[in-house]
Amino acid sequence: MVVRSFDHSDGDFMDFTWTEQEQAFRKRLQKFLAATLPDDWERFSQHGPASPDLTKYAEGFCGKLADENLLTPHWAREIGGEGLDPWHQSILSEEMWIAGEPRGGQYMNVNWIGPTLIKYGSQVQQEQYLPAITEGYALWCQGFSEPGSGSDLASLRTKADLDGDEYVVNGQKIWTSYAGLAQNCFLLCRTSDDRKRGITILLIPMDTDGITVRQIPSLIGEGDIHEVFFDNVRVPTSARLGEEGQAWEIIGFSLTNERLGIPRYSLARSALDRAVSILKQRGVFDSEATKIEAAHAAALCEASRMASYAIVSRRAKGEKIGAEASSARFATIMAERRVAEFVVEYLPEALADAHPYLKMHHQRGIVAGIAAGAAEIQLNIIASDVLGLPREPR
Repeated sequence: MVVRSFDHSDGDFMDFTWTEQEQAFRKRLQKFLAATLPDDWERFSQHGPASPDLTKYAEGFCGKLADENLLTPHWAREIGGEGLDPWHQSILSEEMWIAGEPRGGQYMNVNWIGPTLIKYGSQVQQEQYLPAITEGYALWCQGFSEPGSGSDLASLRTKADLDGDEYVVNGQKIWTSYAGLAQNCFLLCRTSDDRKRGITILLIPMDTDGITVRQIPSLIGEGDIHEVFFDNVRVPTSARLGEEGQAWEIIGFSLTNERLGIPRYSLARSALDRAVSILKQRGVFDSEATKIEAAHAAALCEASRMASYAIVSRRAKGEKIGAEASSARFATIMAERRVAEFVVEYLPEALADAHPYLKMHHQRGIVAGIAAGAAEIQLNIIASDVLGLPREPR
């Protein structure tokens, strides 16, 4: 029986085992992946998640997931889901990441774009955007980071000035994943000078006049990151998500969902197991140093899994998620890095394409400490909100 989580909330140690329904759901996903992914998938998955090839493949793959009611099973039935609990979402995310995330950029839809629209979107916005997500053909990008305003989102400068019943948007975003192929942008922009309460979210079609996208060359895959320029881009006020100045609250909800929806520990542990198996087959896993390094990496993977499961347990109980999400995120970053270092040390030929699965993990691992909030920012949150240390003055 596999222990999935533990909880000290009532002072006693408790363990939770996967239910028969959850185990059946995982097996169903594994069977689907085995039957659906192409034979050369491990090599093909080395294309970046936002590459044209993988994006095209992901649309067909997500359509098949939707046909099997496996794309948004944790959403409510009335909006295209199956009404399953957060544990099923975790199982879905784990199996997708172990497989190399064949959903491509659409994982964002399931993890946080959709849930954010469900919680904060108007009826019109939900009717406009949710069907494409649940049917598996929507692709979004997030307009967050700017030159000089990366991890510190409160310092962003892209402006949206109200002009009658329209906003006029001017500014620049950078490191924007999926922008080259996305249909819509989840844009953070400034509507007043207040550092945090002056930020608003606009939902903007990427084919709107005045938007220019430039690809940034990248080591992690073709077409993965971009610059996006907004020059007098006009959008109706109905494109605003929530109220003016509500973005900080909304983004807190979105980022928590994003971080919990990316179980990098599952891919890291799978890659580690693959590497150890290769070393054993070669008869070179006998040294004590090698075993200790592998054990260290495995321990970090399991620690990050348990930290993540503890949060899923709270979510399943309807409890609020706070700074512990940053602790789980940082633990996962450490696990990813350790596994990547192990592969580079003991199977360096993997990076020359000798072992496509390990190379794919390494490419994904490069951005582990950047995407969904930089590692240093997670440490700052842990220091201030968990340890109670004073924040850096701004």
